[in-house]
Amino acid sequence: MSWIILIIAGLFEVGFTTCLKLSNNFTNFKWSLAFAVCISLSFYFLNKATQTLPMGTAYAVWTGIGAVGTVIVGILYFQEPANFWRIFFIATLIGSILGLKFFAGSH
Repeated sequence: MSWIILIIAGLFEVGFTTCLKLSNNFTNFKWSLAFAVCISLSFYFLNKATQTLPMGTAYAVWTGIGAVGTVIVGILYFQEPANFWRIFFIATLIGSILGLKFFAGSH
């Protein structure tokens, strides 16, 4: 269950980074509010996950999910580049996240 909670935390991280961009430097109230909600929920779920998962592993996976998800959102919705090397290194990051999940051990 802790891994599911950690994934939820990572998805809210993607949410808050996306809302950050859409907030237009916090001038758009709706997206600024969404940012505040997403960041609060992201940290809440990260905190819950670290109660049973090793802190270092949970943090690395959380930031990895956020990084990969944010890049995907950037490519799909903000027309950011999707060149070979960018995709290659995102794939290595996904591999690292999976490695931490399956080989880093948890309680």
